[in-house]
Formats: sequence, structure tokens, C-alpha cells
Amino acid sequence: MKKIYYTWSDVESQTQEILRQIALSDWRPDYVVGLTRGGLTPANLISQYLEIPMECLKVSLRDGGQTESNCWMAEDAAKGKNILIVDDINDTGATLTWIEKDWPEGNTMYDWSNVWNNNVRFAVLVNNTASEYKRIDYSCVDINKAEEDSWIVFPWEDWWK
Repeated sequence: MKKIYYTWSDVESQTQEILRQIALSDWRPDYVVGLTRGGLTPANLISQYLEIPMECLKVSLRDGGQTESNCWMAEDAAKGKNILIVDDINDTGATLTWIEKDWPEGNTMYDWSNVWNNNVRFAVLVNNTASEYKRIDYSCVDINKAEEDSWIVFPWEDWWK
């Protein structure tokens, strides 16, 4: 497996690219949601730059399957608040798929057909084009793990080395 290492400078540049794409899309989030653990850093950078609140959501399917349903975020989404969900990588698509299935469960009184990719959007630094999840709104780097098995190493994953 090939390892691809990103620096803090790479992450800053990638985050700036996401901000550029958001500006070009003429859409502005009411708040940013950083997915633990990898989405927290880019979400914080976006939140600080746009001067909007940031919230956290725990969806760690790879790290033991820990998840946290968040009823108020789901309700905000269903009521039309603009929410940007941020992660470091769309790898297999399991995390973002989990959110799309979880949020409507407790909010069945709302119409969810026009939420995803409209008032709720997804941003990732790296998008695996072979992922099962295809509805990424903003991304910086495309890879295809089906063609080349690789592992992305972000600076927060090995800063102590």
C-alpha cells in the first residue's frame, strides 16, 4: 500500500480551495459540522475564516463503530438551515452514508428529499472516487483507491514522529 503524506501547508491550501469552491457556489453555511476525528481541523479552519459557528459530530465507524445521533442538527437540516459537514476524506463512503440514514430516522415528519446537496452539503479534503458515496459538494484532491491502493496520512495523524 502506498502512503501519501500531507503537510500542514497542504491542509491549509486544500481548505482554502474548499472556501473558494463555496464562494463560487454562492452558498453560505449557517454553521459547520466537523466529523471526529479527521474533519475537526479543516472544519475549524473553515469556521474561523467564515466567522460562523462550528459543531462536532462523532461518527468513527473505522475506529470501533462509535456514532452519535444528533437530533437538533438533523432538525436544523430538515427545517432548511444551511449546514456544511466536513471530513478529511471520503474513503469508503460509510461515514457520510451513515449520516444520511441516521438524521431522517428521528425526524420522519419532514421531507428529506431536498436536503442533501442543497441546504446540507459535504466537503472533504480528499475524495476517493471509488467510494460508494458520490454526493460530495466540495473537495480538493481526487484519488481512486480501486486503481491504486493508498493510505492518506494527514499531519494530525503522525505529528509526534
